[in-house]
Amino acid sequence: MKSEELHQELRQRILNLSGVTERQNAGIHEDAFFIGRTMFMHVHGRGHCDIRLPKSDQERVLAEGKARPHRWAPQTGYVTLTVDDEADLDPAMDLIRMSHHHFAGKQSILRTEHQ
Repeated sequence: MKSEELHQELRQRILNLSGVTERQNAGIHEDAFFIGRTMFMHVHGRGHCDIRLPKSDQERVLAEGKARPHRWAPQTGYVTLTVDDEADLDPAMDLIRMSHHHFAGKQSILRTEHQ
């Protein structure tokens, strides 16, 4: 799969997650993905993914070598991984789903509390 096709496949998989919206060129991020008003991940260039996780998941993922610490904002739970080829899609989506599950759950809790 070519780089552009790989990038489009990754974007489509992310957008297929429940409640996800995309804002292109959101600040320094080429593709930023949101649940409600919360950005839970973004992509720089072709395949450089920064994914925000709860601190406990971040620590476990880093200890297991599934991602690298985020260069600028590790204290906020971000981890970094690169999708270079098709074999990287499923492991990346595992972490993206983990983040999505966490932040989608927080959105559901907020909606329930305000009803």
